[in-house]
Amino acid sequence: MSDLAISATGLRKSYPAAKGDGTGDKIVLDGVDLAVPDGTIFSLLGPNGAGKTTTVQILSTLLKPDAGDVRVAGFDLARQADDVRGAIGVTGQYSAVDKLLTGEENLLLMADLKHLPRRDGRRRAAELLERFDLVDAARKPASTYSGGMQRRLDLAMTLVGDPRVIFLDEPTTGLDPRSRRAMWGIVRELVAAGVTIFLTTQYLEEADQLAGRVALLDHGRLIAEGTPEELKRLIPGGHIELTFASAHLLDAARDAVGAGVPDPEALTLQVPSDGSVRAVRELLARLDERSVDVAEMSVHTPDLDDVFLTLTGRPAAVPAPAPADQKQETSR
Repeated sequence: MSDLAISATGLRKSYPAAKGDGTGDKIVLDGVDLAVPDGTIFSLLGPNGAGKTTTVQILSTLLKPDAGDVRVAGFDLARQADDVRGAIGVTGQYSAVDKLLTGEENLLLMADLKHLPRRDGRRRAAELLERFDLVDAARKPASTYSGGMQRRLDLAMTLVGDPRVIFLDEPTTGLDPRSRRAMWGIVRELVAAGVTIFLTTQYLEEADQLAGRVALLDHGRLIAEGTPEELKRLIPGGHIELTFASAHLLDAARDAVGAGVPDPEALTLQVPSDGSVRAVRELLARLDERSVDVAEMSVHTPDLDDVFLTLTGRPAAVPAPAPADQKQETSR
């Protein structure tokens, strides 16, 4: 277990039902097990109400579980909560930046809250302003920052205490695609430096791009876990599309493969496949044995949206941009 940044066994949480409604307790987490290796990105996905935020709140000491054994950054959550808090950082869905302060003042305030000596706090603030490309705006009010700049400052504030584990709860909500990709680059740099990232997001492309492992939570239970590619192979729909120069070659390919859906007008053949390297190699070898030349080839595999829809029965929700004045209190 020493190489795990986060481990949880039998994590449970429920809330009492409202008086008089005749129902039992509402179960939010029903025996969740997690194992997140050090220095990796782990993404927790799920429909609204699946229990993602509750999971993050428990792992970051903001909420007590009803049952379960949890260790974060090597510390027991039940007995060493203060040590856990000292080893983690949390960045919520909405920026917790104080917009009345400058970027530099926000970082210095966080340094004071972390009880850093004044000189160390100023040095750390200067380092983070440089790292997140905020030097030119350091002494401007955060209210003048763009959404992407505020998110960078928000993450920089999380890093003041040099956390080993960072919980990112929908960190790019409301950002434009360019700012989102810039944030992805920062996250990758953090992991390369040894930080562990626990990511929740509604953008499935984000999980696909960043996470080494993905878990899908639904109705308080983990219903699937694996690498993005492993999860995509769980569902049907993948295929290899072959394009040929003539109808004769298309017919020959259909005979050689013995399967697939031909399109005589487009001169294409769609062959069901999981898209793996082995499957592509075997298909091309079979065609080569019959001297069937392929003009073009493309591999189509299900994406995480397809996985989400198939396993939960619901499409993934795309979050709307957050109002400019919306703000969420965030524990650091």
